[in-house]
Parts: sequence; C-alpha cells; structure tokens
Amino acid sequence: QVQLVESGGGLVQAGGSLRLSCAASGRTISSYNMGWFRQAPGKEREFVADISWTGARTNYTDSVKGRFTISRDNAKNTVYLQMNSLKLEDTAVYYCNYLRGSTVQARFDYWGQGTQVTVSS
Repeated sequence: QVQLVESGGGLVQAGGSLRLSCAASGRTISSYNMGWFRQAPGKEREFVADISWTGARTNYTDSVKGRFTISRDNAKNTVYLQMNSLKLEDTAVYYCNYLRGSTVQARFDYWGQGTQVTVSS
C-alpha cells in the first residue's frame, strides 16, 4: 500500500529556510503529478504546490510564489519542497501526496504523519 514519509521540518526564524522531503513507497511517483499541502492549527488543509510527473511544470499557491520551490527525484521516489524567506504564516504541518490527474486534489485518502514547520519571530 501507499506510504508517505515527510521530513525536514523544524523551528526556524522568520526569513530562514527549510527543505522538506517526502519519501513515497508502495507506488512509484513517476506516473503521478505530486503535491505539497499544509494544515495550520484550526484551519483546513490547503494546497501549497504541485509538480508534473516529468518535473517540467510546477504550480504554487499565491502566498508562496517566489519563495518555495517544489522538485522531484523519480529515481528516489522522493519529492522536495525548498522553502525560503519563511514567514510566520507558513507555520503548519506539511504533507505530500499523489495527485488526481492534473488536479490539485489528493489521489489517495491516505496521508502521512506530516512534518511540522514552525516559524518564529
């Protein structure tokens, strides 16, 4: 079955950087667009970024454009999220998932444990 393991989160000061990783198993990522999502306390999970299965196309929610970069290594079955110029409002638990076709909807109901990102002032 599908397993997703997110890592790389932590506590960082505003303006700092983090690089998140998402190691997938159970199904190769090479046939899927992949996405990052986040959920802040008391809020719904929201889309952050996605990348096409070839890596040729990326897409970001407006609030992270120019600061975050999504990438993938299909050989390692891993997706990354480089986060620069972090802001307080980026504080959330970050998740990755396979995407449904060309949408930004998660393909599977399963979610990993996520990785906590906390940005301090």
